[in-house]
Amino acid sequence: MKRSVRDLDVSGKRVLVRVDFNVPLENTGGEVRVADDQRIRAALPTIKLLMSRGARIILVSHLGRPKDREPELSMAPVSAHLAELLGDAVVRQAPAVVGEEVEKMAADLEPGQILVLENSRFEPGEKKNDPELAAKLASLADVYVDDAFGAAHRAHATTVGVAGDLPSAAGLLMQNELDQLEGLLKDPKSPFVVVLGGAKVTDKVGLIKRFMGFADAILVGGAMCFSFFKAQGHSTGDSLVEEEGVELAKLVLEDAGSGNCRLELPTDLVIGDSFSKDAQHRVE
Repeated sequence: MKRSVRDLDVSGKRVLVRVDFNVPLENTGGEVRVADDQRIRAALPTIKLLMSRGARIILVSHLGRPKDREPELSMAPVSAHLAELLGDAVVRQAPAVVGEEVEKMAADLEPGQILVLENSRFEPGEKKNDPELAAKLASLADVYVDDAFGAAHRAHATTVGVAGDLPSAAGLLMQNELDQLEGLLKDPKSPFVVVLGGAKVTDKVGLIKRFMGFADAILVGGAMCFSFFKAQGHSTGDSLVEEEGVELAKLVLEDAGSGNCRLELPTDLVIGDSFSKDAQHRVE
């Protein structure tokens, strides 16, 4: 069993927490705000536990798919919303992911205070799991906690790289997800139906193959379904298709056709010629 945040002595220590604050944003009257805070609320138990134990907390997350350092994908609205949810807590927004100013802000944290780093994908080394970026992130803290189950499958600097440089543990959300998954895998009960979304077949193919061994059905949704549709020879128009995933989708479809697990694709897609421009980014 992975070490839990509950097992750590964090009093007075700087704790870097990888959270999944990749939330939808909306622009209301010129003010960018969080449109759905479910993911932020899910991380509150871990954050509050660390606060109660006197940790100095540094949060890091990605937000959307920035190609550079787009201001509209700053973590600032997320920090403001987190401060609202926590009430009296001190929540500060860092101007960057790493750098001298960030280092000073992290060093100046008092027990129970929170520093939110900028969008981790503002750094090109994030998705490449750059060792230098991981080392800079690790230098900000004494301990690392991963509470971002939705991003844990990615070998990025904030998920894999930094975990190799610091004593690490699972957050409460991560631990709960792992416990639930372990229970399902050890004692699956029929009917067992798996629902999968997301955009990339390459990210999920291992999971799909694993569940095909004992699930009764796998329901594939999200943008990922278009790779499967293309693998079946259907036109996908301008829909998001992961081209590298099309061949993998073909193999998965072949496996599903010869096994006992049904693989179901959407049958009620709605096609439109335009979309709302209010949404700031697509949540993965």
